[in-house]
Amino acid sequence: MSQLFSPYALRQTVLRNRVVVSPMCQYSAVDGVPNDWHLVHLGSFARGGAGLVFTEAAAVVPEGRISPADAGIWNDEQQAAWAPVVDFVHGQGAVAGIQLAHAGRKASTVVPWQGRGVVPESEGGWQPVGPSPIAYPEMAVPHELTPAELAEITAAFATAARRSLAAGFDVLEIHGAHGYLIHEFLSPLSNHRSDEYGGSFENRSRLLLEIVGAIRAAVPGPTPLVVRISASDWVDDGWSIDDSVRLSRVLRDAGVDLVDVSSGGNAPARVPVEPGYQVRFAEQIRREAGVPTGAVGLITEPKQAEEILTNGSADLIFLARALLRDPHWALRAAHELGVTVGEGVEWPSQYARAAL
Repeated sequence: MSQLFSPYALRQTVLRNRVVVSPMCQYSAVDGVPNDWHLVHLGSFARGGAGLVFTEAAAVVPEGRISPADAGIWNDEQQAAWAPVVDFVHGQGAVAGIQLAHAGRKASTVVPWQGRGVVPESEGGWQPVGPSPIAYPEMAVPHELTPAELAEITAAFATAARRSLAAGFDVLEIHGAHGYLIHEFLSPLSNHRSDEYGGSFENRSRLLLEIVGAIRAAVPGPTPLVVRISASDWVDDGWSIDDSVRLSRVLRDAGVDLVDVSSGGNAPARVPVEPGYQVRFAEQIRREAGVPTGAVGLITEPKQAEEILTNGSADLIFLARALLRDPHWALRAAHELGVTVGEGVEWPSQYARAAL
């Protein structure tokens, strides 16, 4: 039996297979409100056979957006706009997940295909925030968040989690990777604080654990909770894989069900990019921290994904660019792996002729 097309349970939520749509920013929302682009974009992956479909990073406060065109989940209008997207994903047999995020010092930036740089306040931008007044290269110096402001952000994550469930989402993911706010607190490269949120590993982990605790207190027990981390900064004296293993043990004990293992993003670095280059991080965390993991990063071929699961390197396969090239990647993978229709994959009746 194909491991890729075997079911997987996140608490009481059962995925039909191990193919997960990784969060991918679309920079296509207006005032944080998703629209038809998001419905078709995410719906195509559900129709294409994925087991779990995550939204892009959804900001929990307006200032938490990467760009003015990012999606959010901080008000009623956004919550209502996500509901039909979730309904369509469910209608195609997939589970719907949302990634809750705050961009921190990497906020208020230009939409990528329009150039690089910061959007000034005079043009709809805002003052970014972070653990310390240290700018990411070519970006604005952030305002150093006070403990009171951090408490407000933690509460915003909890409120966003409740809104997400009201919109129909099944799975929540906290974005703690790629140099955004939570990762900025974890990494000594960006966190130079001397209070209870800086210095030691325990202090730098405090914000993430407070957010996990607030979400766990805000939503029903059966709700699956995933955390995306950057396993390494790929920079000397930065956040490391050993730190990630240690953090993952703490997250496991705090009620996190799976660690989505990515890397980098908090500082310019030379990353040895090659097929499956981050899988070894997922394997080490799974083995040493005793927590389920998701593997992501240049996983493109069905046999490659199957081997990752068969070897015990990860529990779920997160795909991004491979799905942009082929939204029906899961259906194609099932066909190539000889998976019988109905065993972890369901072809839409309109497409059934292609399953033969």
